Amino acid sequence: MEDIKCCVVSCEKPLDAAYWEAQYKTKATGWDLGKISPPLKTFIDTIENKNIAILIPGCGNSYEAEYLLEHDFTNITVIDIAPTPVADLKEKFKNNSNIQIILGDFFEHQGKYDLIMEQTFFCALPPTLRQKYAWKMHQLLADEGKLAGLLFNRPFEVSPPFGGSKEEYEALFAAAFEFLKMDLSLNSIAPRANSELFFELKKNNKVKVNLYEFEGITCSGCMESVTKKFAAIDGILNVSMSSDFAEVLIVSKNEIAVGELQNAISYDEKYQIKKIS
Repeated sequence: MEDIKCCVVSCEKPLDAAYWEAQYKTKATGWDLGKISPPLKTFIDTIENKNIAILIPGCGNSYEAEYLLEHDFTNITVIDIAPTPVADLKEKFKNNSNIQIILGDFFEHQGKYDLIMEQTFFCALPPTLRQKYAWKMHQLLADEGKLAGLLFNRPFEVSPPFGGSKEEYEALFAAAFEFLKMDLSLNSIAPRANSELFFELKKNNKVKVNLYEFEGITCSGCMESVTKKFAAIDGILNVSMSSDFAEVLIVSKNEIAVGELQNAISYDEKYQIKKIS
């Protein structure tokens, strides 16, 4: 079985805690390699400071955390929404004080991290959450923090996983992060060869990154018009709207008043914007 064929279900099914718990209970975990992925192993081997605060979201069985602990890293946090892998990890590392294992929703997690490692978490999320992902990652990173890992550089007929492209990712993360690397992974496992990008982003701590609820848009043409209106506001560096038109990510040089954003879209009384805190 190709490991990239994760869960053969309709993407209309809610990808919530119950869904992911069912995947672990039935061992429908085709994404699980049974070991750390070679690109992440190579990346970890370059890290000199073993006391940095590291977060692994959507950790699953977290072979990455195991590898980090084996190589004397001292400040690791992992989080997953499914109880089974979390319970397994707590048992496995019950005598190790260098790792914190959390059962919970990544988007509700609080903290500051020097490094967040991405391994099959982004691709497991519905694409409608990608703007929220970028926003939350920016929140959780320390001022000089980095987000690094793997993203699929291809589409999928059955999801999850959900794919994408380099161009899409560059548009999503623009201005909020400095791109240190976004290249085809050269040492992926065979089934994923030529379909993964290894990326390394550094938080841009000189900008404001905010997420807003949006109401009123029903088509991509309207979305493009609204995006252009926001992008024309002085100080705004990047605008990215979710695929269901429900959320908009705005990166700016300084804080933009919600009233100014609302005024920019006042040409249509259906449009309403509200900041997510």
